[in-house]
Amino acid sequence: MRGLCIEEFEVGRVDESRARTITETDVVQFSWISGDVNPMHTDAVASAKSPIGQRIAHGALGLSVVTGLSASLGYLDGTAVAALSIDEWKFLKPIFFNDTVRLRATVVEARPTSKPDRGVLVRRMELLNQRDEVVQTGLMTTMVLTRTGREAVLTKP
Repeated sequence: MRGLCIEEFEVGRVDESRARTITETDVVQFSWISGDVNPMHTDAVASAKSPIGQRIAHGALGLSVVTGLSASLGYLDGTAVAALSIDEWKFLKPIFFNDTVRLRATVVEARPTSKPDRGVLVRRMELLNQRDEVVQTGLMTTMVLTRTGREAVLTKP
């Protein structure tokens, strides 16, 4: 278990993920998985006539990529208990095909709860493109094991 416990997170800690390029294949697959086949995502001719002038990735695809990039940081491997909420999420700029995005995660709050085995971690998530523009941002709240909780998990038969 390489993940961190709630006591190991400091407010203000900033982590950046690896980068990931959003491809046409990503968007097409997400269209079929989600059922969102809006022409802004799937029709090059129609989207060329739109105010944006080209196809864009789904906002929800960007949010999904944030969760994957967050997991790639590794600091919640085995210590995350549950996702609690996504709050104040903003879609600030479009994500274009072939944009390369990365996540910047900043710890806003890390506190124990009334239960001794868990705490609450709140992070400001910012999805940045290759131009260092924030394209999406919001708060993610996760229930995380305490050191006591991790020990209980490790000693369970």
